[in-house]
Amino acid sequence: MTKPVYRRVLLKLGGEALSGPQGFGIDPQRAEAVAAKVQQVRDLGVQVAVVIGAGNLWRGREGIQRGMERATADYMGMIGTVMNSLALMDALERAGVVTRVMSAVEMRAVAEPYIRRRAMRHLEKERVVIMGGGTGNPYFSTDTAAALRAMEVGAEIVIKATKVDGVYESDPEKDPQARRFDRLTYIDALNRQLQVMDSTMISLCMDHNLPILVLDLWQPDSLVRAVLGEPVGTVIAR
Repeated sequence: MTKPVYRRVLLKLGGEALSGPQGFGIDPQRAEAVAAKVQQVRDLGVQVAVVIGAGNLWRGREGIQRGMERATADYMGMIGTVMNSLALMDALERAGVVTRVMSAVEMRAVAEPYIRRRAMRHLEKERVVIMGGGTGNPYFSTDTAAALRAMEVGAEIVIKATKVDGVYESDPEKDPQARRFDRLTYIDALNRQLQVMDSTMISLCMDHNLPILVLDLWQPDSLVRAVLGEPVGTVIAR
């Protein structure tokens, strides 16, 4: 079997990855499906860190539109990411994968506090590390948190797993003729103002030469193919 081209990766998931057909809440079956995909990558000998969003539980912009303070809305989102992290941890542990949840927002009863060196030790021991709580600060998205954590723990790539098979010049659901990119530079991605991810994430990765791979989580073996170096999705790099 071909060997993985990455030793350590950070997987960025949207909260919607855990929601069922209704697009809201946590569906245990979906959590199990995501866990199976993470397990496949871990079983290749790749160290896996995960950052997950909370769009299935709370969308802060909706609160803001109703007059909620931005910081409060963001903190609610951070708490939602810990709920998702616990759901994914449970699914992974039931599949036999040793997992640790770490949170930037301290919740000692349910998660370890995020400490960079401790996270790295867990990864070295081949545990999956799920990093909840975003960056611990309001005004930053979980996309940005993913880039930050990837650099902190020495991940070689950020894999942003979505429900679309890469980056398109326009929304492929609205424009069936939209062209998909196999590769983009950071500058191209910023200039195109892509909606697939946060511009702060792209800038941070550009400053530290950390590649981003956007792929469809639900395509068969997409994650495994990605860590084996096969062409899949869209790469954003220099």
